[in-house]
Amino acid sequence: MMDFLTIIQVLDSTIRLSTPLLLACLAGLYSERAGIFDIGLEGKMLMAAFFSAAVAAVSGSVWLGLLAGIASSLVLAGLHGLASITFRGNQLISGVAINFLAAGMTVLVAQDWFKQGGRTPSLFGGARFEPIDWPLAETLSGIPVLGPIYAELLSGHSVLVYLAFLAVPGTWWLLYRTRFGLRLRAVGENPAAVDTAGVSVVGLRYAAVMICGVLCGIAGAYLATALQAGFVKDMTAGRGFIALAALIFAKWRPLHAMWACLLFGLLQAVALRFQNIDLGGVVIPVQVMDALPYILTVVILAGFVGKAIPPRAGGEPYVKER
Repeated sequence: MMDFLTIIQVLDSTIRLSTPLLLACLAGLYSERAGIFDIGLEGKMLMAAFFSAAVAAVSGSVWLGLLAGIASSLVLAGLHGLASITFRGNQLISGVAINFLAAGMTVLVAQDWFKQGGRTPSLFGGARFEPIDWPLAETLSGIPVLGPIYAELLSGHSVLVYLAFLAVPGTWWLLYRTRFGLRLRAVGENPAAVDTAGVSVVGLRYAAVMICGVLCGIAGAYLATALQAGFVKDMTAGRGFIALAALIFAKWRPLHAMWACLLFGLLQAVALRFQNIDLGGVVIPVQVMDALPYILTVVILAGFVGKAIPPRAGGEPYVKER
């Protein structure tokens, strides 16, 4: 059995590992609620991870790196919007193209820029997001049960972790308590009705795609400048696709998306913490533990795709009736 401190450490890792998934999942939620399917989350995260790490390494400022990451993600989001909204192209093919573009371009530019085999220099000091210690965390850490929860689990994360979890109630409020959110959801269900009401379908869908770009940019920047200390090839490691699975599992709802991402984060944390587990003489290899999040992705997609009903107008380009 695990002791209490080990459980706290696993949950602490869960929060850190689920943060990029949560940001990408919320990004996909905005886009798909507006009727634009986006499997290019992976590519936008990867591009943002590279540019945030590269600019942070060159400038020494993690905040400039964050802005660069968001900007690069927005460029890809704009390309996806142009292809799928303006030119009414196939949204899935556009997303696949973005993933391939990011996978190739990041390594190519990194090698040309830094000559380190497609990676950036290691980040340190002001080029990384430092953990934020809550007031009296050190003092209260000795209190049984509540002390470790406050000092280890809640305190000591970077600002982007807190931003990601605050984005959950923020997204819920925006989607369900504002006029913009009502229109955004409506445009994913019945764009013709929104158009009849005199609201721009194209404008709303571009707004959703751009919000998606910003959140993917923050997710990628977190990966390279907070969770790790620099960019390496394909460092997103399928997180964009896991985020999509979590979004389907959550049935396009913000709070459920958070719990789904925490579940995936927990599996990753367990895989990192417990390797080569011995179950009464049967040793579970580390590779099986590492594969757990991806196995769960397949299981969820196989079991929930039929039950989770996406926005009705999702994936369909809107043609204005004359």
